[in-house]
Amino acid sequence: MRRFTIAVSAALTLTAALTAMPTAQAHEGRGPLGMADCTAAACHFDVPPGTYDVKVLLGGDAESSTSISGETRRALLPETAAPAGERVARSFTVNVRTPEGEPTGAEGTPGLDLVLGGSAPALADIRVTPARHARQIFLVGDSTVCDQPGDPYTGWGQELPQYLRKGVSVANYADSGESTVTYLGNPQLWATVQPLIRHGDLVLIQLAHNDKTTDEATYRANLETLVAGVRDQGGKPVLVTPIVRRWFNADGTLNNGTALLVNGLGVDHPAVIRSVAAAQDVPLIDLTAQTKALVESLGVEGSKALYLYNEKRDNTHTSVHGATVYAGLVRDALAALHLLPKGAVRVG
Repeated sequence: MRRFTIAVSAALTLTAALTAMPTAQAHEGRGPLGMADCTAAACHFDVPPGTYDVKVLLGGDAESSTSISGETRRALLPETAAPAGERVARSFTVNVRTPEGEPTGAEGTPGLDLVLGGSAPALADIRVTPARHARQIFLVGDSTVCDQPGDPYTGWGQELPQYLRKGVSVANYADSGESTVTYLGNPQLWATVQPLIRHGDLVLIQLAHNDKTTDEATYRANLETLVAGVRDQGGKPVLVTPIVRRWFNADGTLNNGTALLVNGLGVDHPAVIRSVAAAQDVPLIDLTAQTKALVESLGVEGSKALYLYNEKRDNTHTSVHGATVYAGLVRDALAALHLLPKGAVRVG
């Protein structure tokens, strides 16, 4: 991944005792990881692909407020305040993979990269260790879900990790431009993801935006294939209806095919997803209904901030703000449906 340049207060102190699981090739002759693996704004750990627990101690002599992102612009820890002279401990679990972002994208930098952000970042200590018995949430989706490589584009899956505590990580295999047809057909996608699924892992499936020419029978069959493939691995499929497009009628509603993902053949994607979920006894996160209600409540002007309308005149893809809000809806649904262990969801 490219290095991020972040303006950080000159007062930032980084007194980290850094540990990780070194590989012989990466650390031959170097000794344990330590301050040499950090700058004032970021840390890099030479670890192989896998899942890692990260424990941080935040705070310094002055009042501070720190967030942590990593890899391809993933939000890993929400901004956390620490009073002057005090320390606040937080933990999270992160997925390290190659390619590190979109499955058909650039490989990125090997290892784990973490970036400090927030209004006054201060890191007192950090410890990175291989995760034991971590549960994965796999994401199968399109550009509205994926780890977008370039600002201002942001998928809701990119913002989801910050809402999860240690022991649960997000493996985001969503990819820009994919439909149910192409996701199943590309060996870099479903054929790569399915063997990684372990017993008890959740697999959230949101594919619809690019099924513009997929007929209803094929669309339904493709969803059923994905559901069956997850279950064959012992995983738990979760069907997710697509986020709405910000496309208003004159009366201020989104009651039209463009907004509600009805394709040119008349296939009502959210309706088919709901039908498959009911028929296959699959948990459903109805993001279409939830995002429709939210966008309509904000109105024509207020809803612009959720999407990239102001930056790109884009009414489909979300801003960082919008992706964060929509990821919060997913978090709430995971909790309400009891799909994660108690205490695994970060609410504040």
